[in-house]
Amino acid sequence: MEDFSELYELYFKDVYRYILAISKDSAIAEEITQDAFLKALKQIRKFKGRCSIRVWICQIAKNSYYTYVKKRKNLSSLEEVEISTEVSLDEEIIRQENLLEINREFNNLSEPYKDVFYLRIYMNLSFDEIGEAYEKSESWARVTYHRAKLKIRSKVVEG
Repeated sequence: MEDFSELYELYFKDVYRYILAISKDSAIAEEITQDAFLKALKQIRKFKGRCSIRVWICQIAKNSYYTYVKKRKNLSSLEEVEISTEVSLDEEIIRQENLLEINREFNNLSEPYKDVFYLRIYMNLSFDEIGEAYEKSESWARVTYHRAKLKIRSKVVEG
């Protein structure tokens, strides 16, 4: 149990910021983060070590958030996710188009592009860590992230 409390101390802020970036609500982010750590504690024996523990807990948190949203029949909150101006998506895109349009296109991304983009931008995970989370290679993560950016860029420029 002491080891798990160390994990909690190490990764709470990362998981909380990730969920806050998705939910844009500090109360929800705190609730989901707590829930994710509870689930992780219950499922720690199932952790296979194929990715970092931080990535694993973030995946649990993301799934908990989506379940939370579905239960509340509040799918619109998923569409309220904004790409923060603090995040350097791509200076050219930001100069050319407004954030609302970028956000709309980001929300239209399919999986795994949307998740990979989140993990890279909001969690600042390395491509290697992202690849581990999906049991894929670092190259796969790089290509998927690059394609997500291209999809956003092409829709914004064409739009």
